[in-house]
Amino acid sequence: MAAISVGAGILISRLAGLVRQVLFAKYFGQRTDAADAFTRAFQIPNLLQNLFGEGALSGSFIPVHAALRARGEHDAAAQMARTFFALLTTAISVLVLLGVLASPLMVTLLAPGFTGVKRELTIRLVRVLFPGAGLLVASAWCLGVLNSHGKFLLSYSAPVAWNAAMIGTLLLFGGRTDLDALAIKLAWGSVIGSFLQFAVQAPVAWNLSRHPGRAAITEPVRRAIRNFFPILLSRGAVQLTAYIDGVIASFLPTGAPAAIGYAQTIYTLPVSLFGISISAAELPKMSGDAARAGDYAALRLRIDSGLRRLAFFVVPSAVAFAALGDVIAGALFEHGRFVHADSLYVWGILAGSSIGLLASTMARLYSVAHYAIGDAKRPLRFALVRLVVVTTLGYACAILLPPVLGIAAEWGAAGLTASAGVAGWIEFALLRASLNRRIGHTGLAASYVARLWTCGLAGAAAAWGVKLLLPPVDPIIRGALVLPVFGAGFLATALLLGVPIEGRTAFFRKKS
Repeated sequence: MAAISVGAGILISRLAGLVRQVLFAKYFGQRTDAADAFTRAFQIPNLLQNLFGEGALSGSFIPVHAALRARGEHDAAAQMARTFFALLTTAISVLVLLGVLASPLMVTLLAPGFTGVKRELTIRLVRVLFPGAGLLVASAWCLGVLNSHGKFLLSYSAPVAWNAAMIGTLLLFGGRTDLDALAIKLAWGSVIGSFLQFAVQAPVAWNLSRHPGRAAITEPVRRAIRNFFPILLSRGAVQLTAYIDGVIASFLPTGAPAAIGYAQTIYTLPVSLFGISISAAELPKMSGDAARAGDYAALRLRIDSGLRRLAFFVVPSAVAFAALGDVIAGALFEHGRFVHADSLYVWGILAGSSIGLLASTMARLYSVAHYAIGDAKRPLRFALVRLVVVTTLGYACAILLPPVLGIAAEWGAAGLTASAGVAGWIEFALLRASLNRRIGHTGLAASYVARLWTCGLAGAAAAWGVKLLLPPVDPIIRGALVLPVFGAGFLATALLLGVPIEGRTAFFRKKS
């Protein structure tokens, strides 16, 4: 039931995040300086959360913690958890202070295309948001402890509290103040929400880590720290990729950074709901198996099962983003300051992101499998390869290519997401080859993948037929009429083509 709990928690929190982003679109729109400034400012301090939070902390902490618990060493596991928390909070406190003080420099480096009032607003927002990012890192420690104990629902639904604080801020102040002032208030709402997200998890996580002794640097702690830094660097390369995208986007016309943010809200939903949920649920189990017996046959079965579940849900998501992105963006965001032309722009960015959607989710599972067998270095090397590809190809597609093709500069945003997709496939191929050399063959059958893409295209064709027949209607009504046809078309074709039953039900089935 682990994947169900993770998936349910992520679904609840993502729906709350979607409501937050819908309200943001209503009050800020897309082509405003305040929307660009908040979107970019929000990403800069999030570097702390993304580096030290769930990815690096889970990949280093959970395998060691889960292995101790699998061997029955519960006191050692609890002592390790509390010691790790003390070290983590000390480091994060220093980094938050440095981040607040260095906000102007960080904005100069990470949003060099912002000037004047937009730059000053971004600096103010970054200073407000940094403490909240530190609280979210502390919340990630809670997630690690809760996941090791199998309490997935609480850890992955806790972000609802953070989203609720921001939603409340938008409802309270939206439309009643100018956009710059609203952005500052929303930043403070984010900080309050970060505290609430930590507060709802901390009591349970602390009780699960109750230990009669004092915190100490034991061998399990040293092992987790040794694993932490290679994973931190690997995550850093991945995050640096995203920040390089942001640097490039800052040179695009006003509206591009905000549009990329809206697109990310949509295309990260399947990544989170399926990629993260399955990977997070399997990590403690794979780590426990490795600690007990090093059973690579069981590991291969887990990976192949996870890949089938991922592909069944992610392939149709990628097709929908490419073929029906305007319908999705319109149904979600098209009201208030957000107009139909903005939906079309977001559609182009979504189409670019769909190229690497399947690769990104599968690569995450392969990275987790490397961590489970104690290998944190190879994912780092491959993340660096991805970084080089994204930097060079992203700049070429976003800045150099539009003038050559004679298209508007704003469409460089779609080139940016498409280049990231190509880099994602390269990283996935390297991760898969590396793991297969270690544990034996894993991967999806080509016939299974081909049938899934066929099902997706059939669903898209049916949905497009309905879309073309519809008269001009409200975007929400259009989405309600078109998108179910896509889903029905996909499932009906899957039945006709005999897609294996585990593809349709394994995500919801109890896992051993």
